[in-house]
Amino acid sequence: MAAQLGHQFRGIITALATPFLNGQVDYESLGRLVEWQTSQGVDGFVVHGTTGESPTVEGEERFKIYSFIRSRVGRDFPLIVGTGTNSTAHTIQLSKEAESWGADGLLVVVPYYNKPPQAGLLEHFKSVASSVSVPILLYNVPGRTITSLGVETIQKLSLHPRIVGIKEATGDLKFAQEIRKACGEKFTLLSGDDGTADDFQRQGGQGVISVTSHVIPKAMKNLETGRYQEVVDLLFVEANPIPLKMALYWMKIIASPEMRLPLVPLSEPAQEKLKAAMAKAGLL
Repeated sequence: MAAQLGHQFRGIITALATPFLNGQVDYESLGRLVEWQTSQGVDGFVVHGTTGESPTVEGEERFKIYSFIRSRVGRDFPLIVGTGTNSTAHTIQLSKEAESWGADGLLVVVPYYNKPPQAGLLEHFKSVASSVSVPILLYNVPGRTITSLGVETIQKLSLHPRIVGIKEATGDLKFAQEIRKACGEKFTLLSGDDGTADDFQRQGGQGVISVTSHVIPKAMKNLETGRYQEVVDLLFVEANPIPLKMALYWMKIIASPEMRLPLVPLSEPAQEKLKAAMAKAGLL
């Protein structure tokens, strides 16, 4: 059942940015971004993930952004909605909302700040998964959450009929191999670390939920990001999506690199480095 539910989550899935202009969602820019991505052949989107500045997109905005993107990509294009928070009850609420919208899947991050033990993580994800009927991808990113899922916990969660895979963002290829061994081939294993995504897929991963695919989608699809390594590294020189939005602005895909506080636009020294690297790579 789980494998069937998650079969569509493969390949290059862009963790879509949310453009802002004068404090509001910039739907004109969002439309250009969606058109650019789909024309380049990406395989799906995550909506309201880290890259979409999910902590500062709230209430009715969440539904309006999702509905706008769905209207542009159609029913058959996979849309995964980020619904994870550090509260199990709130995560369940957001997950039920996304299910009612027609989301194809949910991306649920490890609860941050609380620092739950493995037993708490197990019960958190089981509770969320049991509250909905759509497939769920775990999201392990200890660089942001501090707490990390353990292999044994992931293995236990993989037995739940709606937990179909994981976005593994530690960049530790050995850890990814341990997950594969523990959970089997039917459990979807997606990279969440662009710097190691090519090797991750060569070693048996089924794809990547990517930031960099905003900028070099075809290179990501062809596992050829090595020749853009400097750009890839600089897209994370400050907290994602700060550098990415500046890159998309320079590429004339979005009208402004505006962020919502507490995030601010890319610093001038970092701008100089990123712009030079993008120009050298032929991206500007």
